[in-house]
Order: sequence, then structure tokens, then C-alpha cells
Amino acid sequence: MPSFDILSEPDSHEVKNAVDQATRELSQRFDFRGTSSEISTNDEGFELKANSEDRVKAIWEVLRDKFVKRKLSLKFLEDKEVLPAGGSTYKMSVVLKKGIDKEHAKSLVQIIKDEKSLKVTASIQGDAVRVTGKKKDDLQEVMAVLRAKDFDIELSFGNFRE
Repeated sequence: MPSFDILSEPDSHEVKNAVDQATRELSQRFDFRGTSSEISTNDEGFELKANSEDRVKAIWEVLRDKFVKRKLSLKFLEDKEVLPAGGSTYKMSVVLKKGIDKEHAKSLVQIIKDEKSLKVTASIQGDAVRVTGKKKDDLQEVMAVLRAKDFDIELSFGNFRE
């Protein structure tokens, strides 16, 4: 039976390219010269550090700009508040969201079930939702319905099988 997965995963190469471009811009821009401004990656996402709160916010704007230019959704980024990091430095954590949490997965399954004309089944598979149906056209209709809705997470479709 045909099936596909609903995912929420950013393209890791594009994320790396966006961070590299933002780092390069920080090293070249005049207003960041001589400051200790940097973007570092960690397990959850990124950490932005600078010598003032306003510079941290400016780094955040540069990173967001690079995400948009690389055609990455800003829904993958979740910023925390700017905190003092000791001395005269400030930092801000930015979480890179990956996967679909249980609440969003349940709402996706419910939306698919509410479409009575579609003869498909949806099931939660870890941090993804698998949709199966007898016809490929029904699966494409599910994709169209989900694209028309506005979620606070970015959805992508993958692992399409016939």
C-alpha cells in the first residue's frame, strides 16, 4: 500500500550553510569588528554570544536573515531570552526544532481523520506521522489539505512508497 511520512526536519546542509554565512558576515561587518561576537553550535541548536545585549539581538537578526535566504523556515528556530553570561558578555540560546511532538502529531492525525472523503489511515511513528492509503491520489490530497493549514511547526513530506 502507498504511504508517506509527515516530518519536521530542516535540511542539515542548509542549516550549516546558513550558520557559516552568518559567521562570515559577523567577521566582515564593521559594527561587529573588535567585539567578541560569535555563533556556536551545540546539541540543541545554537548559542549567540556578544559583549552587549543589543549585539546579541543583532546576531539573531543576521542568523534569521541567513535562514530566510537559504529558504529555511523560521519555524525551525525558537529563541530564548538574552541572559548575562558573566563578565561583560551576554548570550542567547536558539533551539533548532526537529521532529513532531506528541501534541502536534495528535492534531495532524485528527485533521486527517476529520477529512471523511479521504480513505487513508494515519499513525504516529516516533517523531513522525505515517499516512497510508490504497490510492496515491488520496495521499496527495492529504498533502494538499495539510499544506493549506497553518501550523506552528514546519511540515515536510518524505519516505514516499508505492
